[in-house]
Amino acid sequence: MALVDDFNTAVVRSKELTQRPSNEDLLKLYALFKQATDGDVTGDRPGGFDFKAIAKFDAWAERKGTSKEKAMEEYVALVNSLHQTQS
Repeated sequence: MALVDDFNTAVVRSKELTQRPSNEDLLKLYALFKQATDGDVTGDRPGGFDFKAIAKFDAWAERKGTSKEKAMEEYVALVNSLHQTQS
C-alpha cells in the first residue's frame, strides 16, 4: 500500500506547486491521474470545438494499457520532478 500512499501524497503536492506547470505537464498529470484512478479511457472522443476536452481525452487515451500501478509511479515521479524544478 506504500505506492497508494505515495500517490495520494503526490496528488496533494500537485496542488501545492508554486508555479503553474506547462500545458504539456498538466496534460500528463491529468492523464496519469485518470489512468491510475479509472483505468483505460472509455467513451467517445469529444468533438466540435471543445479543444481542452479533446486534448485531455487524447492524453488519457495515449496511456491506454498502462497499469494503474505504473501510472501511479509515473505520476509520483512527475510531481517530484515538478517540485524539484520549482525549488
